[in-house]
Amino acid sequence: MTDKADDRGSAVPKGRLSRLGRFGRLVAGTAGEALGNTVQALAKGERLDASRLILTPSNAKRMADELAHLRGAAMKMGQMLSMDSGDLLPPELTEVLARLRESARPMPPHQLKRVLTQNWGPNWFSRFKRFEPRPMAAASIGQVHRALTQDGRDLAIKVQYPGVRGSIDSDVDNLASLIALSGLAPKGLDLKPILEEVKRQLRDEADYAREGKKLSQFRDWLSGSDSFATPELASDLTTANVLAMSYLPGDPIETLVDALPSERNRVMAELANLTLREVFEFGAIQSDPNFANYRYQPDTGRVGLLDFGAVQDIPEAVQCAGRRLLKAGLSGDRGGREQALTELGYLSDETPPDQRALVLELTELALTPLFSAEPYDFDASALVEPLREGGFRLRAMGYAQTPAPMAVFIQRKVAGLYLLGAKLDARLDIRSVLSGHI
Repeated sequence: MTDKADDRGSAVPKGRLSRLGRFGRLVAGTAGEALGNTVQALAKGERLDASRLILTPSNAKRMADELAHLRGAAMKMGQMLSMDSGDLLPPELTEVLARLRESARPMPPHQLKRVLTQNWGPNWFSRFKRFEPRPMAAASIGQVHRALTQDGRDLAIKVQYPGVRGSIDSDVDNLASLIALSGLAPKGLDLKPILEEVKRQLRDEADYAREGKKLSQFRDWLSGSDSFATPELASDLTTANVLAMSYLPGDPIETLVDALPSERNRVMAELANLTLREVFEFGAIQSDPNFANYRYQPDTGRVGLLDFGAVQDIPEAVQCAGRRLLKAGLSGDRGGREQALTELGYLSDETPPDQRALVLELTELALTPLFSAEPYDFDASALVEPLREGGFRLRAMGYAQTPAPMAVFIQRKVAGLYLLGAKLDARLDIRSVLSGHI
């Protein structure tokens, strides 16, 4: 969720036909410009390159602007597909979709009032001493307001954009069609299971009553923690479309760059330990690696945890395979790694030998931090570019494996922690952290 809220606001299209019409205009505009570029390229005798013809600067802006206006599943899916690991899509499309991370627009006041009236009744304002009409933050599925209740509770209230839940399936299908039309999806990749998983996750994220339960679950798991702070659910004001919780103070996690190295390293160790607890102890992981989901409290040294809509339950089979992969990494067991990767869906009996060899090579590279007895220096690491380049090579080979969706979400979370470690110039004794979990 971005902390930047556009003051202007724009109404969220909520009807199926109105949203379909926006997609239609987007496709028509994108295809029209691509056709013109094709004619020009042919006239000049240039080789046709789909990505260059379709993803021009103006088309990139058109796509990002339209998805940002639609919000909901369309925008959320774009954000999800712009994962920093870049595993599923070519860099050209990933770069376009990444623009959506900072493109959220709030609802105009009249639409906000209508949503709150539908959820709390016509006299809802009488329950508050103060309700800030300008959101603190706006994202793909909802926006957050600060409020003070009559009984003195300082709350953060997340309000879902109207029509989001009902538009998930059509939005995902329409955006998938747009990706297919562009010709940029990897050839041979079966998008159907990926899209079904995206729809399932988006339905979960759009159910604020579910998110409230997950918030309370994490609060119970971390009760008494000196390292983490979690909001308290205000169940009397929470519905499927409105999530009310105590306001959690704190600074952006990135402000830790100015802290002492010992503090930066401590926080990274705590976050790494939490992720391992989520995977191997809780059996549920907050799968969104967005930095904005963490708030640093300099007075207590604790990290505030926000946004539990992306919490996903981890199947036992994925937990076991993940533990096997890490143990094999620590012990240098190549056969164990190959078995774990097969169980996680990254390899199969049909994987060609050259692709299998590259997957194993990239896995060994990704596990490099486990091999060092010294604290791992995230900022000095040279892992990101080789891994990204290896992903491009795999796509060029026609790699079309569909890993277990939860394995991809865990990978995404770990990649986000890696990027945060690099941002904070942190060092972490990874072997020591792992030893308590596997």
